[in-house]
Parts: sequence; structure tokens; C-alpha cells
Amino acid sequence: MIPTTYPDRATVARLTARMLLDIKAVHFNATEPFTFASGLKAPTYIDCRKLISYARIRSTLMDFLTCRVMEDAGFEAFDNIAGGETAGIPFAALVAERMALPMTYVRKKPKGYGRNARIEGAMSEGQRVLLVEDLTTDGGSKLSFVDAIRETGATCAHTAVIFYYGIFPETEPRLAEHGVKLHY
Repeated sequence: MIPTTYPDRATVARLTARMLLDIKAVHFNATEPFTFASGLKAPTYIDCRKLISYARIRSTLMDFLTCRVMEDAGFEAFDNIAGGETAGIPFAALVAERMALPMTYVRKKPKGYGRNARIEGAMSEGQRVLLVEDLTTDGGSKLSFVDAIRETGATCAHTAVIFYYGIFPETEPRLAEHGVKLHY
């Protein structure tokens, strides 16, 4: 179901921070910074995977994310919602449900047996795909997923995340250089 309320960005940011703090998804360590998959380090780590255990918060944040994507990209901009393995999968399913669109997911790498595919679900040439993930730091994993989507002949010019650190200045320009707009 498509949300019908569209809170302003400041309200969304404030409520998102409050919800992440309430479920203890925000971790700080000033003496030993956290190392991200990108290799970058920061004193803060956001564990968005905890959201799947908190139904009201999860639902509210998915409404916020869906609204942001529709506000920024439009109501008819996508044909398919893809989640990145593993953290993006539940959130992609929830966004796909809200937008009444099919959902697929993208593996980090082929599993090495069976079809040996990176894309699971039905994705066809020409489809406009929104990649949904939990968060981003430098955008590197997003670009790997986008490449896999584009290899199918589908297009992927948008990625949406629940949380964007916003402390690595190269992230948005790096994504834009590859034709990808970040929504958060």
C-alpha cells in the first residue's frame, strides 16, 4: 500500500534517528573506530538489520523511504524493486509491497552452483529497477549490485537507503559518475 503522508526531510531525519536510538541500532566507539565493508572507518556504526525485529518502527521507516523515493523520482519511475544481499532484501520486499511492484534480489556474487545467477526473481531487459539497501558509506557495494542489474539489460539509475552516513563526501559524486541517484 502506498503511504499517503509525506513528512518533510527534517522530521524524517529526526524521527529516524530517534527510532534507531530507541532500538539500540546506533553504536559508538571513539577509541576503536568501526571498519566498514569499504575499508573506511568511523566511530559510529548503524545496525539497520535490527529493524526487521521492530514492526512499528520498520513500517514507519519503510513508509518514509517509499515517500522519499516517490517524491524524488516520481510515482511511475520503476518497474522492479531489487534488494541487495543480504541486508537489503527485507527492505526491498517492504518497499515493493508499498509500491505494488515485483521484487528481486541481487547476490554479491554467484553462488557457484545451480543457475549460478546473481539476480534472483524475475527481472527483464528494459525494466527500470530501484535498488534498495539498508545503508551506504562510500557506495561501492551499491555499484556492484547496479552492475549486476545492468548486465540483465535492465536499467538502474536509483538506489534508496534507510540510513546514509553523509560523512564520506565522495559517495554521492561516485554514484552519480555511474549514473546512479541516491535517495535517503
